[in-house]
Amino acid sequence: MDRGTRGSTGRQRLVVVGGDAAGMSAASQARRLKGPDELEIVAFERGRFTSYSACGIPYWVGGDVTDRERLIARTPEQHRARDIDVRLRSEVTELDLDGGRVRVRDLESGTESWTGYDRLVLATGARPVRPPLPGIDAPGVHGVQTLEDGQALLDTLDATEGRRAVVVGAGYIGVEMAEALLNRGYEVTVLNRGEQPMSTLDPDMGRLVHAAMDGLGITTVGGAEVAEILTGADGRVRAVAAGGEEYPADVVVLGIGVEPETALARAAGLPLGAFGGLLTDLAMRVRGREEVWAGGDCVEVLDLVSGRERHIPLGTHANKHGQVIGANVAGGYGTFPGVVGTAVSKVCSLEIARTGLRERDAREVGLRYVTAVTESTSRAGYYPGAAPMTVKMIAERRTGRLLGTQIVGREGAGKRVDIAAVALTAGMTVDQVAALDLGYAPPFSPVWDPVQVAARKAAAAVREAG
Repeated sequence: MDRGTRGSTGRQRLVVVGGDAAGMSAASQARRLKGPDELEIVAFERGRFTSYSACGIPYWVGGDVTDRERLIARTPEQHRARDIDVRLRSEVTELDLDGGRVRVRDLESGTESWTGYDRLVLATGARPVRPPLPGIDAPGVHGVQTLEDGQALLDTLDATEGRRAVVVGAGYIGVEMAEALLNRGYEVTVLNRGEQPMSTLDPDMGRLVHAAMDGLGITTVGGAEVAEILTGADGRVRAVAAGGEEYPADVVVLGIGVEPETALARAAGLPLGAFGGLLTDLAMRVRGREEVWAGGDCVEVLDLVSGRERHIPLGTHANKHGQVIGANVAGGYGTFPGVVGTAVSKVCSLEIARTGLRERDAREVGLRYVTAVTESTSRAGYYPGAAPMTVKMIAERRTGRLLGTQIVGREGAGKRVDIAAVALTAGMTVDQVAALDLGYAPPFSPVWDPVQVAARKAAAAVREAG
């Protein structure tokens, strides 16, 4: 057994489980603060790549990003050059917390061994939701969680003569993959269990996305619960059965969502939250374990608006978690205070953004609220290129505190959500948002920015509510 090195040399060992955003960010930050003579760092990754942008996979598949290597921020060789011992195709299969060691299987040879640690970082990520449907494992059915998944999908697209694609799910991955396949010349059908795409939006805003997707030539079917993946005589996918209908398909992409990958943590008895993610303190240390940290898509984080734990799998959070963990592991100090749930996406020229609570979220935590929906433009209406934008704002009924914002529009719409994200983090009221001193010039904004137009209307609704 390869044990930790605490003792005569004084050098400790950090073991990182997971070689992507959170794990390698933690390893890199720890290495910046502690040299190899003080801290040995070993990172286990079951795939073949490290530190890559999973968020960029749809744009690689769609052809916007032409080279897979452009999605890789730092290769295993680059990490090793900084004295981080990255071991690819190595899957951690068991945690022995009392013994301070992990069991590792070499996926190439099948051999297993134990590696000891003094400090442990769990960055196991999330796994795609893959329901146990008949035909789900048939050739031509793909998830898009890793670079290997993206390459497998591209290989199928290159080898497939037919041009019919079905995307199952209409969340971020679903709509982004619909765009990617449309860009590659496919006839695209999106099957969604909900009535409207983008369940992270309220249904009235989701309808705008639905209409835009239909306008682009993407067939979006709501209320379509998938029952079976149908295959042909050759065993390959030929159609998807949903809602009593069959939708022909030469390729199927699953975009149903993800769940925290915490089987290891569960088996070891580590604390998990309502969504199945690991629970940590503000320093990203797993609750009840002084020597174990966790970050990225496998954890739940504090929602600063609702005050509850949520699972929000985004690369922005994962990288921040890693920075905090790396600092703390190396003897420094850092905290991750929480999130407000900001996300932005697009389908072709339509930009989709949200932050904070939806109406449903506000009801679930017992908040009374008012809403305001406004239509505006991205620039002064008379300036060339001014594009329409719909902004929805939710405010607490009694106090006027901003609770959430959703934006759907064309160029210049999506990143405006950052104004609301800052306001939510600061606990501002809609009156205060309306009074912000934002930049103005006709090429960039109307005199009243669209977010402030919505804030003014929300403030009026608060006053009317008494």
